Amino acid sequence: MEPHDLLLDIHALEEDLLSFERKYGVRSDLFYAAYVKGEEPEDDAWMLDFGEWGSVYKTWLSRLAEYRNAVQRRGSRVPTLRGLIQVAA
Repeated sequence: MEPHDLLLDIHALEEDLLSFERKYGVRSDLFYAAYVKGEEPEDDAWMLDFGEWGSVYKTWLSRLAEYRNAVQRRGSRVPTLRGLIQVAA
């Protein structure tokens, strides 16, 4: 994926993460640290949300890494932001 496409995906994932954070009152990084340790939700009704939240956060981390790698690859050819910045039409 191109950096611009990755960034669009990152923003969409962040919107999902913000929705979960607002609903449960916990930052996603704190939630995910507990989630990967196997902590169970207090309410069984939250089980589906927690599974989705964990999946979205893991995908977000992956996309961030992909974005950084893509920018670094491009940065070796383009030493300034001018080559990275794309204005949406």
